[in-house]
Amino acid sequence: MIKDSQTYSILIIEDNPGDKLLVETYLEESVLIPRITGVGSYREARDLIKENKNFDIILLDLSLPDMRGEELINAVMELAGNIPVVVLTGYSDVEFSRKSVKLGVADYLLKDELTASTLYKSVIYSIERKRIFNELEESQKRYKDLFQLSPIPNWVYDLDTWEFLDVNEAAISAYGYSHNEFLKMKVHDLIPEEDLSDTQKHFEETLQNVPKFSGEFRHIKKNRDIIAVETSSTFLLYNGKPARMMLANDITFKKKYIEAIEIQNKKLKEIAWIQSHVVRAPLARLMGLVNLLSEEEIETDERKTYSKLVMDSATELDKIIRDITEKTEQININKIK
Repeated sequence: MIKDSQTYSILIIEDNPGDKLLVETYLEESVLIPRITGVGSYREARDLIKENKNFDIILLDLSLPDMRGEELINAVMELAGNIPVVVLTGYSDVEFSRKSVKLGVADYLLKDELTASTLYKSVIYSIERKRIFNELEESQKRYKDLFQLSPIPNWVYDLDTWEFLDVNEAAISAYGYSHNEFLKMKVHDLIPEEDLSDTQKHFEETLQNVPKFSGEFRHIKKNRDIIAVETSSTFLLYNGKPARMMLANDITFKKKYIEAIEIQNKKLKEIAWIQSHVVRAPLARLMGLVNLLSEEEIETDERKTYSKLVMDSATELDKIIRDITEKTEQININKIK
């Protein structure tokens, strides 16, 4: 048999010297350089594990002088953390073996049936399974952190019931509901009553059939304020249930800003039209009258008439300029709230 050249750090918790020697022998048959540490009681194991968490696996006998059975499994599992634990026992109890697995042990081996091959396979599979499990846990933690730390309101809801399954802090802050209140609600509760029918129909026709979706909707907050939101959602399985994770970005200010710009563009067009059409008429009259007044042969009465017309045109032009100024002063994007 070709020995495994990888180094494994193995803790054996076994009070029987003969059983301990047998386990060590089996390990040395399969592993080239096993780093084996042995202790004979729970107390010794506790002190050792507290000092050193670098073991790759723990092999645990269920009958120790100071603790045994289920109590021992629970105590060692609490100490082990991310280290896989394989139980070695001389008792063939199927029910207890099942219970042990439920308590978190990686494998349950009978000493009477133990061989170098079965022990090696159990050790390797348990280490690899625990590694994959730890990576999955870490991945879930990263997802949870990203979910909770996102500055954009974010929630997960059940595709069948539309109930909220989880919400992040940004959603709680933005909408005003507590986490517990959200978990008693459905997505429909965020939709204004007048929008409910169309929005629900849209959701049912669209969201069930596509893995990813985005759109604009109106939502209502706890204080009854209505906001415009840009949503995007992705299908996922949440605790085995078909669900969607949805982001809802508040674009209320953005929409108001765009509307204000459109209104101001309209005012600018009005000003441009006034400047190109309305101003031109009195200005043309004024220029013509100035030319007439410059002629020397004009009679005094005629000059007075022309002067009055000049004043009238100037007054009309002044009024138009004041109207333009007033319209210009109304253009202020910074006043948007």
